[in-house]
This record gives sequence, C-alpha cells and structure tokens, in this order.
Amino acid sequence: MFSCNRSLTSTMISALRVIRSNRVIVSGQLQRCLSTQTDGEVRIAKILKEKFPSASSLKVVDISGGCGAMYEIHIESSEFKGKRTVQQHQLVNQALKEEIQGMHGLRIFTEVPKQ
Repeated sequence: MFSCNRSLTSTMISALRVIRSNRVIVSGQLQRCLSTQTDGEVRIAKILKEKFPSASSLKVVDISGGCGAMYEIHIESSEFKGKRTVQQHQLVNQALKEEIQGMHGLRIFTEVPKQ
C-alpha cells in the first residue's frame, strides 16, 4: 500500500509540474500547450528578423523544455539564394554569435523560398 501511494503521489506531482509549466508530452517530446513563446525564443526571433529582413518564414522553438539551453530554428529567406547549406548556417550562427555562447545546442534548418 505504501509503495502504491508513493508511486501515485510521484505520478501526481509529475503531472502537476507539467500542468503548471504549461507543457504537455506528445510522442515522447515535451511541448508547450499554448502558442506562447519563451523570452529566449522572442529574443532570438527578433535578432533573426533584423539580420534577415526578407525572411518569408521564421520559427524559433526552445527544445530544452523552456530553460533556453537548446533551440531549433527554421528560417526561409531569399538571402540564402546561391549559398550552400553550410554557408546559410554560418550566416545564422554569425547573427546569433552572442546568444550561442550560453546555449548547449542549436538546430538550424534553412531554405530558399521557392518562386
């Protein structure tokens, strides 16, 4: 009985933490319930919008669960036209030079608009 209660209590505490942090687990990945952005996502998106003003699509996601250690960036910009993928990623890395210093990791996905 005691171990059952302890397990149930542990599960309830974990569930409350997930609810309180406004996150949900989908397919084994932690995701936010609402479409709100973290401060880090907003800051990185602002920098990238300034650096790539012609970007037709930009998505910044904190994939570290909200702590700001790792981000995933999807950016589509005509400024990448004629550049190899590694050069496109270098441009993004250069734009985020200061922010990258405090990160554990960064996933970058770049594209040139299809027109």
